[in-house]
Amino acid sequence: RLTNTMRGLGNDEAARRFAINVAVAFVPAVVAGLALGKMIKAALFHPVPVAVAFIVGGLIILWVERWHHRRFGAMDLLGERRARVETVDDMRPIDALKVGLLQCLALVPGTSRSGATIIGGMVLGFSRRCATEFSFFLGIPTLMGAGAYSVLKQREALNWSDAPVFAVGTVVAFFSAWLCIRWLIRYVSTHNFVPFAWYRIGFGAVVLITAWGGWVDWRA
Repeated sequence: RLTNTMRGLGNDEAARRFAINVAVAFVPAVVAGLALGKMIKAALFHPVPVAVAFIVGGLIILWVERWHHRRFGAMDLLGERRARVETVDDMRPIDALKVGLLQCLALVPGTSRSGATIIGGMVLGFSRRCATEFSFFLGIPTLMGAGAYSVLKQREALNWSDAPVFAVGTVVAFFSAWLCIRWLIRYVSTHNFVPFAWYRIGFGAVVLITAWGGWVDWRA
């Protein structure tokens, strides 16, 4: 998809629309991250707020999955009702902007970027597959930008002797993602997020109980 988009930017309307949508969705996180990222991290990057975010996020996922199934589940199988946005090619810039605003929720520690954009997309009327695919595409510039910004901020701690380590890590990450991504998109786009929601709730509860009891120092 990425290769076809790059080739078609000059003469393919669908490719241009797709690229514009990704760019539009990317902008809110950049603005919010630069403006609020440091303040949010200082205020919320602690065990209890992160655990609460895990639990709240899990409860939201359970609610959205139940709502989505009641509204679209059975009808989709019969072909009688379809999502408002079935594929990424059906998206408008305003749809992309809304997903981009939802992605800003990931600035809150303990909030899943992909979870916020996929679940948020489903609430906006996207099909599960469309929401999943667009979330993955949007993650490319978002995560690359965040990584580049982090490296820039920590550049004084880097030296050329680190280059082999970064090179090996990059190559391994690239090929492992390349092998897994097709299966992962297919799985996520055809299965619900209920197990992930319960995992978030359970893990958040464990963090809260152990932190309040003083059994685990999660700040270490």
